[in-house]
Amino acid sequence: MKKHSLIIALQAALIVTAVGATAHAQVGKGLADLNSAAEKDLAALPHMTPTVVKALVEKRPFANVVELNTWLASQGINADHAKELYGKAFVHVNLNTGTRDEILLIPGAGTRMAREFAEYRPWKTWAQFDKEISKYVGQAETDRLKQHVFIPINLNTATDEDILSIPNLGQRMLREFKEYRPWKSKEQFDKEIGKYVGPKETARLWRYVVIQ
Repeated sequence: MKKHSLIIALQAALIVTAVGATAHAQVGKGLADLNSAAEKDLAALPHMTPTVVKALVEKRPFANVVELNTWLASQGINADHAKELYGKAFVHVNLNTGTRDEILLIPGAGTRMAREFAEYRPWKTWAQFDKEISKYVGQAETDRLKQHVFIPINLNTATDEDILSIPNLGQRMLREFKEYRPWKSKEQFDKEIGKYVGPKETARLWRYVVIQ
């Protein structure tokens, strides 16, 4: 009986750990990040010719997906092709500040989700997102939408898991993000992180964070 109880307790602990991990990651997973994906990965995406890939790498980071969408149109990628691309790769939308135009570029989101995403601000956890959005579209669709968005990460309190959810961040930036706590301003972030990765990558990383 004692052995059986211990097994149950261990299983319960594993479940709690798994649920906690899901709840804390702040950037949706499942899509390539067009602001940081490697050239070889970009080249495998639909409608991404070698010319477009090279130009995209030189142009990025894009401040948001609307800016990206405008640029892709200038490269001859039409709306239907862009929609197909966004099913596999995207520039994540900030759930707390993203504009209606940004949300509408999420494939299948539509005007209703643009309204609901804004209505429940400020978003704080994926558990909150799951609860509120699944009421309208079910959990499977909620999970699909989640891939395209992020909840801003508090630089001063975020867990390692939160920070590592930022696409292509890596262990070095995790260490630097934590080393300079408490963060007080964007200027401090630009100065300290810019020493390691330069202004373009610093700007990309800044999109995902907030100082509170």
